Amino acid sequence: MARPVLLIAGGSRGIGASTCRLAAARGYDVAVNYKSNAKAAADVVEAVMAAGGKAVALRGDMIDEATVARVFDEAARALGPITHFVHSAGIGGKNSKLEVATAQTLREVIDVNLYGGLLCAREAVRHMSTARGGPGGSIVLLSSIASVTGGAGEYVFYAAAKGGIDALTNGLAREVVKEGIRVNAIRPGPTRTDIHEPGRLERITPLLPMGRPGEPDEIAEAILFLLSDAASYITGAVLNVSGGR
Repeated sequence: MARPVLLIAGGSRGIGASTCRLAAARGYDVAVNYKSNAKAAADVVEAVMAAGGKAVALRGDMIDEATVARVFDEAARALGPITHFVHSAGIGGKNSKLEVATAQTLREVIDVNLYGGLLCAREAVRHMSTARGGPGGSIVLLSSIASVTGGAGEYVFYAAAKGGIDALTNGLAREVVKEGIRVNAIRPGPTRTDIHEPGRLERITPLLPMGRPGEPDEIAEAILFLLSDAASYITGAVLNVSGGR
């Protein structure tokens, strides 16, 4: 029986890397997309292969339409039809109140988190949809609990982008539900990754209900659940994995 094939945009670091490693342990072959850190991507590929899976690292900035199409095509050629996709590429931008945020920060945050998510979700549907001859599959998008809390004083622009991911999840799930595709999202709370500006995680930890940030492996567990057949009747859901925040 063929192993499921998972492509992760932003798979070389943080939550994406943890998801790659856990997916390999659960029987997936994994395509690891990365933007610039080839060494980090190679380390993830090595971990996937050590767990018994096939893996390939694919460089590409997933806010470029042609690059997104190329990465999906290369993943399918290397590993077989894509059956699962995770959009984990994300940036927080320079933390500030909206009134002093630069236009460049706003554009970069929207492009990476929302526009890139739209491009990738569109390409995932093109590869998976049974109406297009695909195998069906499961998509998980990374939102953020900031889409609920609003990110006031730090990054309302990031929260707004992630609110768009929530809406994308809701609408796309209904659009493709009869084409064999489930679409869900995860809202992580503050998690121990390098998306945070230096010192931010330490500053906000006392404010967190559990008194600690999340770990990437904890978010990955939730992602793997939504990808899996154990979540076969779940689509259009946005799951908070935020420690009560």
